[in-house]
Amino acid sequence: MERSLETQVSQAVDAWLAWLPRWEPATHRGRVAPCRRCFGSPVLSAAGLGADVPHGVQHGLSTRIKTIVDRAVAEYTSLNLPMLQAELDQQAARNRARSYRPAEGLDPEYEGLPLDPEPVAGAPFLFTVSGLAAEADADVPALPPLSAEAKAALRQEVGLADDYANMVGREVCTILLHHRLRIQAAITQYVEPQIEAMLEELTRSLDAPFDPREPPAG
Repeated sequence: MERSLETQVSQAVDAWLAWLPRWEPATHRGRVAPCRRCFGSPVLSAAGLGADVPHGVQHGLSTRIKTIVDRAVAEYTSLNLPMLQAELDQQAARNRARSYRPAEGLDPEYEGLPLDPEPVAGAPFLFTVSGLAAEADADVPALPPLSAEAKAALRQEVGLADDYANMVGREVCTILLHHRLRIQAAITQYVEPQIEAMLEELTRSLDAPFDPREPPAG
């Protein structure tokens, strides 16, 4: 790789720290399903971002770190796994042929998240972004089928790519341990005060559920 993993992780943490002062707590209804990228992530554990840290804060860092791992695996695949690389190239060409690609080009804070909000009972959507994307995908021809031998060889190469991804991921987690102090300092400075303010506001609203300026109902 052109840059060492240490440099890439440090730059990713720097970028996340530069974004963090702009973070604000979400005011919309939360999702029921946990984020598959962040839930139980060893990356977040290594960074010291536990379950008490809001998901939006976690997601911005985990996505940046995932990009580093993906980039390393892509380089390894291009050099060592020709069948898997050919399959990925075909899939990439198929994706470029789609007329609507709403999940591409998103900021790290939004990458990998569901495209649509959770549905509300009794209020169906007229359309969904994911539905429009599926329609565009259906118009693109499927990839050609593989023989049984090709499938077996491809599975073997996928296994090798997974093993390499796990190795890089473990190294990245080790590097993140050295950034925990500044990550925690930023959480203390930018995130915890906003959470405390929300809890204080909630406490006030529970103590005084009615506006004292409003006349009592009679």
